[in-house]
Amino acid sequence: MAGGTEKFGHSDVDGYGFKRTDDFDYKDYEEFMSQYLSVLARRASRWKDIVGTDESSVSKSSKVKRFCRKGIPNEHRAMVWMSVTNADVSMRQNTGLYEKYINEKLEPKVEESIKLDIHRTFPDNIYFADIQDPQAMRRPLKHVLTAIARKNTRMGYCQGMNFLAGLLLLAIQNEEKVFWLMDTVINKILPDFYGPDMLALKAEQELLGEVVKWKLPDVHAHLEELGVQWCLIGMKWFICLYADVMPVETVLRIWDCLFLEGPKILLRVALTLIKLNREKILACRTFPEAVDLFRDLVKDPSTLHCHTFLESIFKETGSFPESKIKKLREECIERVKKDS
Repeated sequence: MAGGTEKFGHSDVDGYGFKRTDDFDYKDYEEFMSQYLSVLARRASRWKDIVGTDESSVSKSSKVKRFCRKGIPNEHRAMVWMSVTNADVSMRQNTGLYEKYINEKLEPKVEESIKLDIHRTFPDNIYFADIQDPQAMRRPLKHVLTAIARKNTRMGYCQGMNFLAGLLLLAIQNEEKVFWLMDTVINKILPDFYGPDMLALKAEQELLGEVVKWKLPDVHAHLEELGVQWCLIGMKWFICLYADVMPVETVLRIWDCLFLEGPKILLRVALTLIKLNREKILACRTFPEAVDLFRDLVKDPSTLHCHTFLESIFKETGSFPESKIKKLREECIERVKKDS
């Protein structure tokens, strides 16, 4: 399987196997790549000092945080993700557990939900929809989702997990590592995002509204006037962590930061998309017009230019004090609980 950013050429699939749309702008992409390849080469040389000679782990530090924000090279991404989340520790301490889980039976309802979603996962990707070998990526995807559901019986399986697992498989290409990384993400980085009541996920969408009210009060007031609810804006973005809605390389760069810094990154990305399209949002005159615009924000040309876009999620959004975000999140959780 190919992985990463491919060289120039009018290939109808990208480096991760995703088919390009008929209106794909090859000229814009080639202009972007002519600059981004030099960025990748420069970052790869800098990362050599971080990963050391054995390339087995990295430790969290302000330097690693800065480097993750500038992008992890493909060849180090799996190791760095596993290290900064401590998923590698869980994997070492639980030898054989993954194999045990994938061979255990699930409740029929959970098994059926997984089976349905496997066929819905990235149908535009040649590895998930391979005519010669339709099981190419579906088999490891089924294994990972089965193991996640077996280990997390209270949570079971939740829609959106399939896209997270699917893209992790394309990026890491090792299903046991994907399982442990995904288990860490859903339990430690984004706890209760995928719970039966999706409490944390709903609260995070409300939190996005509060952040917009704080940072872009005119946009917030306009959307309130149009009657646009934040659950209509953030659900698809947050539940799959931008996988399936944004360009792959951009999603992986977002995850480089998310797995180290936590859910604030999801908010920074959302706020950046809104701020970059502020004038378009303010120009909306009806509820349907606003909802349609938000559906297309993730397709904004700026999102293709992953390096510039990732720089903008920190420059455009400004300070995000942990104490303020924590307080707002707690208030949103209480509000969602009352409304449930």
